[in-house]
Amino acid sequence: MKFTLDTQFGTLLDHPQAKTIIEKYLPGVSTNPMVGLVKGMTLKALLATPQAAQFGITKEKVETVLVEINKVVK
Repeated sequence: MKFTLDTQFGTLLDHPQAKTIIEKYLPGVSTNPMVGLVKGMTLKALLATPQAAQFGITKEKVETVLVEINKVVK
């Protein structure tokens, strides 16, 4: 399965290897109490929120994470 910007954030967090990579780039995100609110959102939808920009989450950063995840997760 290839992960893309259309993948739901929760789907990535449910995969242990993907979760580890996400935590590398965004420490603490998987244990943040607010994460439940965004698990059903696609990465593309998350990027469209003002909060993503506030936390420095850019499309380029997400694409970098996806490349790394897709190298490890088959």
